[in-house]
Amino acid sequence: MLFNSVEFGLFFPLVFLVYWLIPNKLKLQNYLLLIASYFFYAWWDWRFLGLIIFSSTVDYLLALGIEKFREQNLKLSRLYLNISLATNLGLLGVFKYFNFFADSFVDLAFLFGLEVDSVTLNIILPVGISFYTFQTMSYSIDVYRGNFKATKDVVTFFTYVSFFPQLVAGPIERARELIPQIKRKRVFEIEEFKSGIIQIVIGLFRKMVIADNLGVYVDMVYQNPENYGGGSLVLATVFYGFQIYYDFSGYSDIAIGTAKLLGFNFNRNFNLPYFSKSVTEFWRRWHISLSSWLKDYLYISLGGNRRGVVLQIRNLFITMLLGGLWHGASWNFVIWGGIHASFLAMEKVVNIEKINQGYSKYLWWFYTMLVVFFAWIFFRAQTSQDAFSVISGIAVGDFNNIYLGSLISFYSGISMLIIGLAFDLYLFKSNQALEDLGRGMSLLKFVFIVTIFVNLIVLFYSSSENFIYFQF
Repeated sequence: MLFNSVEFGLFFPLVFLVYWLIPNKLKLQNYLLLIASYFFYAWWDWRFLGLIIFSSTVDYLLALGIEKFREQNLKLSRLYLNISLATNLGLLGVFKYFNFFADSFVDLAFLFGLEVDSVTLNIILPVGISFYTFQTMSYSIDVYRGNFKATKDVVTFFTYVSFFPQLVAGPIERARELIPQIKRKRVFEIEEFKSGIIQIVIGLFRKMVIADNLGVYVDMVYQNPENYGGGSLVLATVFYGFQIYYDFSGYSDIAIGTAKLLGFNFNRNFNLPYFSKSVTEFWRRWHISLSSWLKDYLYISLGGNRRGVVLQIRNLFITMLLGGLWHGASWNFVIWGGIHASFLAMEKVVNIEKINQGYSKYLWWFYTMLVVFFAWIFFRAQTSQDAFSVISGIAVGDFNNIYLGSLISFYSGISMLIIGLAFDLYLFKSNQALEDLGRGMSLLKFVFIVTIFVNLIVLFYSSSENFIYFQF
């Protein structure tokens, strides 16, 4: 079920009304959330329900063992943790990476003159598996580290794993932040309602109007990049950088806003990343729940900033390469992660925080955008060959004849992108978080803003496309 679908437009208001009509009945509310979340997930394919229930059951039981033996028998506690991690990584390995590694092994064998039969699995990638496995893994690790107590309430834990606003594409919520909210009584607040509605409407605008309109041009060019000149390829790449930002941040906005309407507070997942003045800052602002997860559970576990610069850089590369691979079973994503790792390492060596001050910060912003948008080529291209075809096409030039496609779609995408960027600039200059925009707002201003964005959605609606991050 898509946030930008008629089905969700019928599903969520019904859940919202029933949810708040249950007075002082926290347990019944949590049962409703669990049932609604499973219904939401089963809408794609009911067979995937068995997988998420299996994953939840395994981590629920193992976490109890991890906590029980953490003080009594650390080796046994560690064993339970390893089983939890192996189960989650095993699910990812089978459903997401088996065919990729099998094909890569065949290609490697061919380089050495060996012929190996390819063995692949004809399976569908379960929606959201990368997100909910990372969420349950962080839970098990936190229990092992003593940062969080294992919950004994089955409904609470299963709701934490499957909570529908963030089930499919995040934000990746930590157990220590979301489970306490599931356990405590929630009260309807008009300020949170206004804030949530505004964030949902702006999220829909970002996705349905900006991202989907830009995507028409991007898909046309990247489908056959060898047929287009440098100008068209540059324009498609720039459009894609904004398409993926407004698509994914739009999803996060809807998820966070929807959770607010149910009395929950999620952490911010995007903080205006295209105003960053370094790649390091970009990763503090882009997909924050993933970047912080990789830092806390992978980078620090490898040693983090300890043990000297060489090992820091090693840890950085391992983290970013695996972070790239997390996005998809393709060497393109590994290359994308490697590009970011290279510049993150360079910035550590030169101590970027101290030198991008004053007027030089504008040059550093330009450098950051060049790196980020160049890396998007590998993220968007279907194959490495296509990515290098885009790069060579840009290098060769031919900026005179730029393909515009459908003029209506092209110019509506451009005009809505300008509005989106102007709104982001307002948030940046005023140091205003979108998550807080509706709080304290007068009713008149609230109605005005919602009306403006709803009208823009109706007027410039392009298509009901999947969110980009659903594929990950």
